[in-house]
Amino acid sequence: MSLNKEFKPFKISIALCTYNGAQFLQEQLESIALQTRIPDEMIICDDQSKDGTLEILRNFASKVSFPVRVRLNETNLGSTKNFEKAIKLCTGDIIFLSDQDDLWHPDKLEQIEKVFFSNPHVDAVFTNAEVVDECSQPLGYTLWESVGFYQREQKLIKAGKPLKVLVRHNVVTGATMAFRSKLRFFLLPIPAIWVHDAWIALLVAFMSNLEIISEPLIKYRQHSMQQIGAGYEQNLFSIIKGTAHQFNQVQNDPRRYSDWYNQYKLAYENLTDRQLPLADEDSIQLIENKISHLKVRANLPKGKIQRLPILIKELIKLNYHRYSYGFYSFGGDILR
Repeated sequence: MSLNKEFKPFKISIALCTYNGAQFLQEQLESIALQTRIPDEMIICDDQSKDGTLEILRNFASKVSFPVRVRLNETNLGSTKNFEKAIKLCTGDIIFLSDQDDLWHPDKLEQIEKVFFSNPHVDAVFTNAEVVDECSQPLGYTLWESVGFYQREQKLIKAGKPLKVLVRHNVVTGATMAFRSKLRFFLLPIPAIWVHDAWIALLVAFMSNLEIISEPLIKYRQHSMQQIGAGYEQNLFSIIKGTAHQFNQVQNDPRRYSDWYNQYKLAYENLTDRQLPLADEDSIQLIENKISHLKVRANLPKGKIQRLPILIKELIKLNYHRYSYGFYSFGGDILR
């Protein structure tokens, strides 16, 4: 796709956060330097790394043709607040989020910029990714497959109904996402109880439009030190085994249900209390329904027999399918 003569490039910022990332950081930085569309600036916030991360960053900044600003946090902020800081420091029209351990395809910036130019009403874009191992070798599945983001939900987003997808589960990975900087007033601050990409995606879906690129534009690396991974079960036995593992995790940590409830309650308060662009009543209702469903799940009776009628009612109302993982979540609530 060639751009017409009226195309005026955006100013592109990359917000990269690092923390003890020396093992894979150099490859990621090189993949950014090799972009067919060079970024206009790169903001890097390091969260008190103790390995060779800072040396790698400073060496990179001294060699590339675009401005790179490296900021060392005075204290360890954690991933969410570190990204919040990096986003604040960006001065571009479009902000790309970057992890420290992936590999970008050479045309990632170029392809996503074209989407923003072609669709002025789209405020955020995210793409698929190829999942690879520590040695950058393909693991045989994509990031969207790992989070269960299939054709039905992709069609909902393309039809301008992203909130229907995101109130059920987050399908947006920050390393594949970019958004217009004008949204920062509405997106920041990011609550520490949220993961930054899930928060950004939910709020954008509530007040604006998301677009997707089904082509993988990064290699999403799986390794033992990462905060959030992308596992994928490819057969029935593995799915059952993985689901049972999830049940055990929740059973051992029942606070997780309350955490989910508190996350969405906070998001709702942010959406309704601040001067956000008006959303339709259906969007508001979706968030309210999600909160009500999570409240039910967070306050179930301890006894399995006592909780069964409550669960069946939620199942009949299709709340498990609209706001959780359907029968998997229903079964988990029975067994926990």
